Amino acid sequence: MRCLMCENLSLEHICSNCQKTFLTPSLYKRKILGNIEVISFYKYGEIKNLLHTKHTDLGYYIYNILAKNSFKKFAAEFNYPDIVAAIAIDDYVKGGYSHTAILNKALKSKNIKPLFNKLRAKNRVTYSGKSKEFRIFNPRFFEINSFKEKEVILVDDIITTGLTFTQAIQTMQKKDHDVLFCLSLADASVK
Repeated sequence: MRCLMCENLSLEHICSNCQKTFLTPSLYKRKILGNIEVISFYKYGEIKNLLHTKHTDLGYYIYNILAKNSFKKFAAEFNYPDIVAAIAIDDYVKGGYSHTAILNKALKSKNIKPLFNKLRAKNRVTYSGKSKEFRIFNPRFFEINSFKEKEVILVDDIITTGLTFTQAIQTMQKKDHDVLFCLSLADASVK
């Protein structure tokens, strides 16, 4: 097959050279709810076209490559005295796979235990391309399927306004879970 970026022959959808050149992550941080850090690995504009594959068959492969280059490396370096649960935001399977579940799975390490089907939105409305006002008036209404771990890392693919993470954090806190921080592939506010 050919690399999607440079069109050279490759065993993966994005060749190792393009992964090193274009998909080496940087850390971007912002805080929501006053003190909860959101760590992102890419500027949204840099990987926008790759992120838009998430509702296609190709997206499965692209998200695995992005997860390997960012989330997996982060997990390998993450040190914490206890085991922490990683929870994907609404890892509902759509189109054969869940893009947030792929990201979450990449976090498996000695200190991080990915859990699946734990945080689901009752409201299936999509926020993609919608205004902050629309997001405020159409909350996700998250539900938690119980789990024993108290300390949590929340996982999503993109942070724009921060409302999805905010709603998820508030839902976790109501069930006595402590959100240590959030991870996203890309931050739309970073230029």
